[in-house]
Amino acid sequence: MTEARKRHRPWSGCAFIHEVRKDEDIYSPILRKLFNESHHIFVGLQTIREDLPSKNKKPQFVSISKNYRSVIRACMEELQQVAGENFRSIILMFCFSVSILLAIELIWNLCEVLFIDAAPAGSLLLHLLDWVRLHKADVDEKARDVLQSESPAEHHDYWDVVMSYVLQGRLDEARQMLMKQANLQPAARNIYKLMDTLLSKMPFYNPGGNQTLTEFDVKWRHWHEEIICKILVGDEDTLLAHKDLLSTWYHFLVTRLLFCHPTVKPTELHYYAQSCLTMFLDSRSVPEPLDSILLAAFEFDIHQVIKDCSIALNNWWFVAHLTDLLDHCKLLQSHNLHFGSNLREFLLLEYASGLFTHHSLWQLAVDYFDNCPEFGRVYLELQIERVPLDTERKALKVLRICEQRQMSEQVRSICKVMAMRALRNNRLGSALSWSIRAKDAAFATLISERFLQDYCARGTFSDLDLIDNLGPAMLLSDRLTFLGKYREFHKLYGEKRFGEAAKLLLSLMTAKIAPRSFWMTLLTDALPLLEQKEVGRYNVLRIVFHPINNIDEDLELTKVELLRLALARNLAMAIVKEGTVET
Repeated sequence: MTEARKRHRPWSGCAFIHEVRKDEDIYSPILRKLFNESHHIFVGLQTIREDLPSKNKKPQFVSISKNYRSVIRACMEELQQVAGENFRSIILMFCFSVSILLAIELIWNLCEVLFIDAAPAGSLLLHLLDWVRLHKADVDEKARDVLQSESPAEHHDYWDVVMSYVLQGRLDEARQMLMKQANLQPAARNIYKLMDTLLSKMPFYNPGGNQTLTEFDVKWRHWHEEIICKILVGDEDTLLAHKDLLSTWYHFLVTRLLFCHPTVKPTELHYYAQSCLTMFLDSRSVPEPLDSILLAAFEFDIHQVIKDCSIALNNWWFVAHLTDLLDHCKLLQSHNLHFGSNLREFLLLEYASGLFTHHSLWQLAVDYFDNCPEFGRVYLELQIERVPLDTERKALKVLRICEQRQMSEQVRSICKVMAMRALRNNRLGSALSWSIRAKDAAFATLISERFLQDYCARGTFSDLDLIDNLGPAMLLSDRLTFLGKYREFHKLYGEKRFGEAAKLLLSLMTAKIAPRSFWMTLLTDALPLLEQKEVGRYNVLRIVFHPINNIDEDLELTKVELLRLALARNLAMAIVKEGTVET
C-alpha cells in the first residue's frame, strides 16, 4: 500500500479507467484484523527450515495457504454482517470491500490448487470442484428455501437446485432432490429411477484408492456411453443453456471438465479455460481484470497473475503474501528485478511501507522488513524515523525496536528528540533519562546544570529516584558526575555520616568539576561540617578558604564577607585546638 497508486478500478468492465487515490484499507477496523492475523502467519512461514526436503514442506505450505484463506473469509463474513447493520453509504463501502475479498480468496484458492498443492490429473478435477462449490454457494441458500417449503417438489426454485447440484458434481444431493419429485409423480417414477441409477453410477476418482488413473478413465467412458441425459453427456449447448445457474465461465469450465474430461492434466487446463471463456462470454464483451487473472493462473503464468493483481487490487496485501508463499515453494526463483531485488522482496517492501503510515500497524511492518535481506534494513531505518513519537510509551516501543537491531544512529536521534521535548516541558528527570540513553554528553551536561539551578532556586532536588540511581551513567559527563556525587553528599549528611560527607565534599571541590556559579553553595554546605567533632576543621578550612578569592564578583558581597568571617573564626579555633596538648 503506497500513499497514492495508479490502478484499474477493481473488476470494472472498462480496461481504460484508472484512478489515483490514497489507500484507505488500513483504516478499516475490520480489515486491520486481516493485517494483524496474516502477520502471525507470515512470521510462522519464515521459520520453516530451508534444508527440509520439498515433500516434507509441501503439507506445511498447503496448511499455511489455507490459514491465509481462513483469515480472508473471516474478515469477509464480518464485513457482510456489519454491512447489514449500517446506513446505505456505509453499506456500499463495505460491499466494495467484500467484493474485493471475494475475488482475493477466489484467486488465492485457485493458486493454491494449481501452484502450491500442484494436484495431478484425476485429483485436479476434485480440487477444482471444491473450488467452484466454495465460491458458488448460493445453491445452498436456494436448497434451504426449497426444503423448508410445504411442497419442495413444487417450489419454483426446485429444478434450479437440482440442476445446480448436477452442474457442481454434487450428485448425491441431486438424487435426494429427484426422489421428492418421483414421490410426487408415481407415473414418471421409472424415468426418475433411471436418472437416479445414472447419477449413482457416475465414477469419481479416488486419489487414495488402488484404482489407477487409466482404470478410472476406462470406467468413466463405459458410464458415459450409457447416458441419455444431455447434461451428463457433457453437451456444450445444453450446458450453456444454463448460464444463469453457472453464472461464470470458470464454473462452466469445471462442469465441462467434470462431464467431458475428468482426467484433464494440468498442462491442458489453459486450452479448456480459454475455450470456455470464449464460449461463455458474449462476442461483444471484454474480459474483466478478474477473468484475465484467472486465465493467467490456468496458463500457469505465476508472474502474470501477480502483475495483474498488483494493478487490479486496491492494496499490496494479497500480492505480497501470496508471492512470499510461492517463493518459499521455490516457484519464483528465476524472477529477479532489474534494480537488484527479487519480486518477493519488492512486494513485501511496498506492503510494509504502507503499514508504516498507520498509527498502530507500523509495528507489524518491522517483521516484514526484517525478512527482506537485500533492502529491508535500509527501508526500516528510513521508515522508523518517520514514526511520530506522540507519547513516551510509543517512543519506548520505537527505541526498543532500534536497540534490538543495533540501529545506533536512530537510537540517538529518538532519544535526542524526546530529551528536547521533555526539556521544553520542564520535565528534567525525563530529559536526563533520554539524554543518558542517547549517550549525549553535551545534552546531559546542559540538563545537569538545569538541575543545579533548580536546586539553588528551591533548595531541593526533583526526580530523586533518577539521580539516586544513576550508577555508572553519571560518568557520561563531568557535570552529571558532579550532580550525582553532590546528591550523594546530601544523603550522607542526612544520615549524619558527617566524616564521609566532608570527604566527598572536599573531593568535589578539589576535582574542579563544579560550575563556578555553584562554588558559594558548596562553601555554604561546608560550614555546618566545621562544627562536627569527627571532621578535621583545619584540613577543611585550608582547602575551602582559597576558592573564596575566586568567587564571581557579581555575588552578594555581604554573603562573601559573612562567609569570610565564619571561616576566620573557625580557622582560629582550629589552630588553638590543634596546638593544645591535653593533660
